[in-house]
Order: sequence, then C-alpha cells, then structure tokens
Amino acid sequence: KGTMIHFLLVINKTGFLRCGRWFVPITDQEKRDIVVELHRIVFTRDIVGNLSNFAEYRNETLVYKRFASLFFCACIEKQDNIFSTLESLQVLVDVLDTYFNGVCELDLIVNFFRVYMILDEIFLAGEIMETDKKKILQRVLETDKLVE
Repeated sequence: KGTMIHFLLVINKTGFLRCGRWFVPITDQEKRDIVVELHRIVFTRDIVGNLSNFAEYRNETLVYKRFASLFFCACIEKQDNIFSTLESLQVLVDVLDTYFNGVCELDLIVNFFRVYMILDEIFLAGEIMETDKKKILQRVLETDKLVE
C-alpha cells in the first residue's frame, strides 16, 4: 500500500494558498480553516528553526518543506512513510524549477494550469505515482506540444 495523501498545499509566507490539491472530500470552510492552521504551524516552526519537517496535525502527520518563500505541505496518515512524502515534495519542486527555469511564486500564479499538470503527473488520487523527474518532464513537455 502506498502513501495516502489527504491534501497537498503550497502556501506562501503570508498565508496565501498558491496551489492546492485535495484528495479527500472536505468542505470549503474546512479548506479555509486548514490553510490558516497549516500556515500557523509551518510558519511558526520555520521561525523557531532547527525543527524537523514533520508535525502532528489532527490525527494525521504533516510533512512540509520550505523552498524560498513557499511552504510545500502534505498531510498523510500517521502510519505512512514520511520520508517518501518529503522526497516527493522535493521531486515536485525540482520538476517545477526545471520546467520554469527557476520557479518563483509568480510562476505558480500565472501558469497555474501547468503547475497542476505537473502535480497530476506526480500524484494521483492521493498516491505518489511517479518520482522519475525525467519521465515527468518528458510527459509535461509532450502535453505542451499537443496544446500548441
């Protein structure tokens, strides 16, 4: 059984959601509450420093990584592999960075449809589907050619 991701969110330092994928049914109000809670958790932990990239969140585990001014957060079940989730977040950032030739927050806003396309190549239905960066980039570039 693979890692079950409940949601994957990209939040900036001021608490704005820049990208989000929800893999379990959650109401809009719950989504807003989760974004506020996660920002409080990861931002506070970031300020304190020297803390792990894992935190208990409700009855689950929060795995997060800060890249520049963005926090990439995934909520997984307690028994799931935190290190494979952390690695998948790194793969996501690496692919975004390669695709956008140095990704920044503005790329996530302006090219959100491409960001979601990349996200969907890596994660499907809350499971990690692909971690080979070359394969992911190849598929995304092939899709880009079809669109043009």
